[in-house]
Amino acid sequence: MRATLIVIRNEADHAQAKQFVARLMESNDPADRARMAAQARLIEGYERARWPRRAPTLPELLTYLMDQHGLRRADLVPLLGTASRVSEVMNGKRGLSLTMVRRLRRRFPVSADLLISPPAPLRARKRLAA
Repeated sequence: MRATLIVIRNEADHAQAKQFVARLMESNDPADRARMAAQARLIEGYERARWPRRAPTLPELLTYLMDQHGLRRADLVPLLGTASRVSEVMNGKRGLSLTMVRRLRRRFPVSADLLISPPAPLRARKRLAA
């Protein structure tokens, strides 16, 4: 199969490129395999630009974990302290203490990096201190 690569600029190009890779996957020709790898990289680049990944917010992560483990907010009380603290964390008004992070890590197989929110920018910290 002899063909050039598809430059992906829109959804139609994206769909066409994915079909092209599917056709190339059926070939055993080393040149087609090389074209397939190159086209897959172009698809990946388009998808990363179009749909960039981002880390989930703490409330999104906890909601996901609760859903996966069949838990309710009340089930987080032993991990976070009180019902009001659970509410504050789930509403994004409060971060986690080191103790809370440790308890959540013991309960769920999740990286502590996802549980610890990044520090506020310096400008925001100065405003909060004033």
